Amino acid sequence: MPRNRTASGRRAPRRILVIDIGGTHVKYRLNGRGPIGKFASGPKLGPQRMVRKLLKRTARLRYDAVSIGYPGLVFRGRIAGEPHNLAPGWTGFDFEAAFARPVRIVNDAAMQAIGSYRGGRMLFLGLGTGLGASLIIDGVVEPTEIGHMPFRRARTYEEYLGERGRRRLGTRAWRKAVAAVVAQLRAALEVDYVVLGGGNAARLKKLPPGARRGDNRNAFVGGVRLWHDRGGPFGRAGALGQR
Repeated sequence: MPRNRTASGRRAPRRILVIDIGGTHVKYRLNGRGPIGKFASGPKLGPQRMVRKLLKRTARLRYDAVSIGYPGLVFRGRIAGEPHNLAPGWTGFDFEAAFARPVRIVNDAAMQAIGSYRGGRMLFLGLGTGLGASLIIDGVVEPTEIGHMPFRRARTYEEYLGERGRRRLGTRAWRKAVAAVVAQLRAALEVDYVVLGGGNAARLKKLPPGARRGDNRNAFVGGVRLWHDRGGPFGRAGALGQR
C-alpha cells in the first residue's frame, strides 16, 4: 500500500498537528518539523484547559488531523485511565469534537518509540517525570505499564527511574538503577536494543550495554507515522496503541 494512504485506502492527511503530553510540559509541532511550541502542564492541567491553550496557540496553523501522545493507558485508540501527573477528566473526553479534526491517540512512550524504531525487537524507556515503556516487535507496537510494576523494596520501576526517584536516590545512584533496569528488561524481554528517551536521558553519562540514546523530537516523527505508515510495518498492529 502506498505510504501516503491509510489502511482503509483513504489518502492520509497532509498536515498533522502532533501533541506530546508530558508531566511537566505539553509540546506540539506541525508535521514533525519546524518550531516546537510548548507550555507547562502539571497536576492542574486537564483536557479542556489543554485544548484551550492549544487552540489559542495554533490559531494560525493549518492542519487536517491531530496525533496525541498521552501519558497513560490507551486502549483501542481511546484513553482508558487517568494520568498520574495531571488533573483528572481525560477518560471519555472527546478530542475530535474539541479540535474539530480527526484525532489519533497513543501512549506517549509508544509515540516516541514509533519515531525511534529502526527494525527488529526494540524496548523504549522514557525517562521523564514518570517512566514510559513501549515494545515494538517486528513492527508491532505493544505499549506497556512496566513503569507501575514492582521493582525493588516495594517500589515500582517508575519510583526508581522517574524524576522523583532520581531526586530521592541522587543522580549517581539513579544512573546505576537505570543500568540495572535496562539489563533486567533487556534479558527478560529478549529485545535487540533499548532506546532511552525522555528529558532525563541526558543525565546519563554512560549508556548501558545494548542501549542507545533517543531523541525527544522522535515523538513528533511517531505522531506523523500514526497517519502515514498505516499501510507500513506498524499497520499490522491495527489501531496503534490499542493496549
